[in-house]
Amino acid sequence: MGFLTYSEGCNDDVNKIIWSALGWDPEADVVEVLREYSRYFIGERYGDSFAQGLLALERNWQGPLLTNAGVYTTLRQFQAMEKTASPGLRQNWRFQQALYRAYYDGFIRSRLIYESALEEQALNSLRHAQKIGSERAISEAEGILDRAVSRPVSKDWSARVYELAEALFQSIRMQLSVPRYKAIAVDRGANLDMVEFPLNNRPWLKVRFAELRKMPEESARLQAIEEMLGWTDPGPGGYYDDLGNPMRQPHLERGKGFVADPAFLESSLVGFAFRVPEPVRTSWWHHAEALNDSPLHMRYEHLDPSLRYKVRIVYAGDSPTRKIRLDADGIEVHPLIQKPLPVRPVEFDIPAKATEDGQLRLTWNPEPGLGGNGRGTQVAEVWLIKR
Repeated sequence: MGFLTYSEGCNDDVNKIIWSALGWDPEADVVEVLREYSRYFIGERYGDSFAQGLLALERNWQGPLLTNAGVYTTLRQFQAMEKTASPGLRQNWRFQQALYRAYYDGFIRSRLIYESALEEQALNSLRHAQKIGSERAISEAEGILDRAVSRPVSKDWSARVYELAEALFQSIRMQLSVPRYKAIAVDRGANLDMVEFPLNNRPWLKVRFAELRKMPEESARLQAIEEMLGWTDPGPGGYYDDLGNPMRQPHLERGKGFVADPAFLESSLVGFAFRVPEPVRTSWWHHAEALNDSPLHMRYEHLDPSLRYKVRIVYAGDSPTRKIRLDADGIEVHPLIQKPLPVRPVEFDIPAKATEDGQLRLTWNPEPGLGGNGRGTQVAEVWLIKR
């Protein structure tokens, strides 16, 4: 039947060139297409270096950002081109876009490293609450977390991101911010408004700290602190999965995968559903999901058949009004229910018959036949806990 190249506009500029070239010749060399793109739109001098820079920007988004040191290499490569660029090239919106991405990615990685370290230091203060008292531990932890604002990092990269956003507005009226450039919404391309948003659990922790300060009993505050510190701990013999993190989903059944199922109609995938300004845990920003009416599965083996288990679940996602059902080895754990709002963990007992053979398969199904965006089965975190 063939196809046509669909584009959302300037954000898709490189992709629409690649897809159009592949539509003309499915055997085309994508790297050579990028070189042609770069020679035509950026200039002969940068034909290869800009093409390789675009490929490097793609690699910026492969794997965990925290360990992707190549992000800084990509930025240095674009800074080298920026340094030698003519005044005309500096006003070229395609060049500005790539620079914006390179600086943006570098700044985000710098902040992620810094704020991850701050969170660990803050949690370490909380670990001493039994010794120094809950109120002092909370105050110390909050002070550490707030250094992300009082002592920000990579301010030069941040400034350049804002300068390039302004340059893009001047050159092509690109609307990267709602208040500055009257974009429709943050989730419709206004990513400048998110460039300084916390990359750790600071907003959620600060809400919890405020709740703890209202507790009259020291014992209750200490218990709540222990719960925060042990958030991902399922207890002895238990299991924990952060289903939005490909590195922490050992029990997720991923299905056929991208090669056999590129539309993910029979495979699980990672979905993203950030909500502003709701202060939620970072583990709730993303989730495992199945599309349309397909189920989502998890499998456990080597369980103790003589024990009883319960499951704790966080139902997150961008479709909070969609109902969801959970079965354990074909036995209903809960019927179709509305996902809790605000988002919070919920617990259910696992029927003993489901684990009597030492194995367990959990299956989530959406409310059938709803259509729409096809996203309903979305699960962020799962604990399997011994009762």
